Amino acid sequence: MQVFHFVGAAHGLENIRKRRIKIALISQLNDPFELLSVDLSKPDLRRAFHALKDTLAQNTGLLCFSSKWSNPVLWSHYADRHQGLCLGFDLLDDMAAKVSYKAKRLVAEAEALQSPGVLDEALMRRFLTTKYAHWRYESEVRSFVGIDEKDLETGHYFLPFSSSLKLTHIIVGCRSGVSRGDLSEALGGNGRDVCCFKARMAFRSFKIVRNRKSSFWT
Repeated sequence: MQVFHFVGAAHGLENIRKRRIKIALISQLNDPFELLSVDLSKPDLRRAFHALKDTLAQNTGLLCFSSKWSNPVLWSHYADRHQGLCLGFDLLDDMAAKVSYKAKRLVAEAEALQSPGVLDEALMRRFLTTKYAHWRYESEVRSFVGIDEKDLETGHYFLPFSSSLKLTHIIVGCRSGVSRGDLSEALGGNGRDVCCFKARMAFRSFKIVRNRKSSFWT
């Protein structure tokens, strides 16, 4: 599955050099409703889900992608206001979980739970991939991974690029100063199969598109 990850220029170049992607921690995600998409009006269920979220946060992280790269809002929010990069990956389908967007909390699922805190895999996956409808613009795809060894230099967790997470594209934001030389240096000998290009604003729509005039990107 083709997915896209937005990042600031400095961190993006560093990740390309070190061939890795940052793992997001559940406790640090920008949506406080993560894993809490179910109706939690019952106190026992509420306590159970908050405890479950705390437990998961200790050993599970996620990679955050979008199925699209043309949305200007994603560039504004996650790529330093179009000054950063978008990294495209081939992600194994088995590792990809599309987010579902809902206007209301999951009521039927809450009522179906026989015992708070006891969830089957399918139900757990649904809770982990359900978000409020206003996040729909992200077209998010998630990949859940374990967190183990922290990078001592940055204090973050990373997952290395691999055949399961293959870098295929590097898209430079329309306001970015990242040059061809910057990408060549960061890629080193790993750029043979990576498509790199500069983005621009579309002329007839509110989209970000590929700038096909190579002279506009040095």
